[in-house]
Amino acid sequence: MITRREAALRLDISLEMARRHDLPSRMSEHEFSELTDNPPAWLQQSRANRTGKKPVWVQLTCDICGYTESARPKKWWPDFSYLSCDHHPASELPDPLPGLSRREVDGIGTRFVGIVDEHPGSAAATA
Repeated sequence: MITRREAALRLDISLEMARRHDLPSRMSEHEFSELTDNPPAWLQQSRANRTGKKPVWVQLTCDICGYTESARPKKWWPDFSYLSCDHHPASELPDPLPGLSRREVDGIGTRFVGIVDEHPGSAAATA
């Protein structure tokens, strides 16, 4: 049995869309195969509308311990140099390259801190 969340991940749709179109909270692999082999109109339309520019789901992985989770990316997320679990000290990551400054972005996924190494005074640093 797979969960609605797992089905949404595998179908590359949001969890909200899965709920809105009444995907069951659990389904068998056979039921999931039927859904992918004979997609309903809403799923066909969703796939047709995908531009590929923005992923529906991203895989977040801690660069220190390897913990992973899937999350919906946010528009405000910058490009991260590193991701780490919020309980790891920053000293466990490599130092920024010479000439770069470092900032931390809290609230990434359920437990991550995003690390951004950038040139001082760059547009991203002043945002």
